[in-house]
Amino acid sequence: LSICGKLCYAIGGAPNQVAGSAAAFFLQIYLLDIAHITPFHASLVLFIGKASGAVTDPVAGFFISKSRWTKIGRLMPWMLACTPFTVVSYFFMWYLPPFVSGRVAWYLIFYCLFQALTTLFQVPYSALTMFLSTDQKERDSATAYRMTMEVLGTLIGAALQGQIVASAHVSHHCTVNPPGNTTDSWHHPPSFPDPSDPLSHQVIYMIAAGVIGGVYLLGIIILFLGVKEKDDPYALNSDRAIPFCKGLGLTMKHGPYVKLTASFLLISTAVQLEQSNFVLFCTHAADLRNHFQYLVVTILVSAAVSIPFWQKFLQRFGKKCAACGISWMIPFAVMLVTIPNLILAYLVAFVSGLSIAASLLLPWSMLPDVVDNFRLQNPHGKGHETIFYSSYVFFTKMSAGIGLGISAAGLEFTGYKPGICRQSNDVILTLKILIGAVPAVLILAGLFILLFYPITEESRKETKLALEELR
Repeated sequence: LSICGKLCYAIGGAPNQVAGSAAAFFLQIYLLDIAHITPFHASLVLFIGKASGAVTDPVAGFFISKSRWTKIGRLMPWMLACTPFTVVSYFFMWYLPPFVSGRVAWYLIFYCLFQALTTLFQVPYSALTMFLSTDQKERDSATAYRMTMEVLGTLIGAALQGQIVASAHVSHHCTVNPPGNTTDSWHHPPSFPDPSDPLSHQVIYMIAAGVIGGVYLLGIIILFLGVKEKDDPYALNSDRAIPFCKGLGLTMKHGPYVKLTASFLLISTAVQLEQSNFVLFCTHAADLRNHFQYLVVTILVSAAVSIPFWQKFLQRFGKKCAACGISWMIPFAVMLVTIPNLILAYLVAFVSGLSIAASLLLPWSMLPDVVDNFRLQNPHGKGHETIFYSSYVFFTKMSAGIGLGISAAGLEFTGYKPGICRQSNDVILTLKILIGAVPAVLILAGLFILLFYPITEESRKETKLALEELR
């Protein structure tokens, strides 16, 4: 694979991360503080939206596995077709409708559409890795390029969104130190945005949505022009496509896949909880409302810079060993929760970026090894790649949706009130638990399961030789 081809492949997936990052960091606080939806309704929007994306994964995998080869490939037409609709749904997801009673339904519809459409892009895009090359090193290299660009996309999304919309979350009467009696702060009325103001909060969010929509269009053009999909480089002449239901059953019984999915299901849920609650934590629990956008950028710069390091690390010490880096964020996050401090917050942001980079790179680097292992055990079947990728994304999205729904519902239960300077002590404690204790438990549980993952560096080499003999 040429460097240009790897770059074009990597750039093609970045827009999904740009939009996903903006939504992960800012959608919850937007729904609560700008749209003034209750935490319970926000939890419904987040959970059902994620669930709709998750349900779309196996459906997309089914139809993609049935699609025929065209002049531009089997996967590329899906990515081209869904991109314009993704841009439209993303824009309206950040639009504040003039009516109040139907806002929950509005955001639910467009967030569900956005999640479903991004899935229709992500499933064929992630499966495309298997159709770039049959060489494991080349695939790992392409995955590293992709992860680097996706982390940069995440950085761009959070930075763009953070810098554009920061003014919407800085209230002048909240910048002074609150009085000793915290109950006084409850008398500040929520500051609803003025629709007649051209720089009002909802207009600012729509500007950000328009910019990110343009990034989507640029990314798909580069992907289409720079990447050539190969027609099933793994297939033998006698191969027949595995029926979807049968393939899904075989996938769910494949031991390495089950252990990998269970492990990173927990880890990705932890990362999602950190992302979605970090801005709320900085704003309401750590008195860092004027620094949250810079802390988010610090996290993502650290993640982007460390991707090449993790790629070299896993090549030298193995992928299971590299997974230990995911746990680095735990002690620092606990320290930030117990000792809120600006300098410590930046240190936590930096270390968290290192851990997030490892959690992003490893599953997508290990999944092709699982597919190869399955291929070796089922040598006369083809078309199973999209089943593996779609079902993996299904489980991670569903778990993330459950986690986000529970976290938002927890804020509702403890009495979160939008638009006020200082939340109750129960809300602050809930945010600390969601940032510190819950991700720590999930990450440790995920790493424990990963200990039983059977594919080692030696078995990868043996699988590679055996597949070359088959071909």
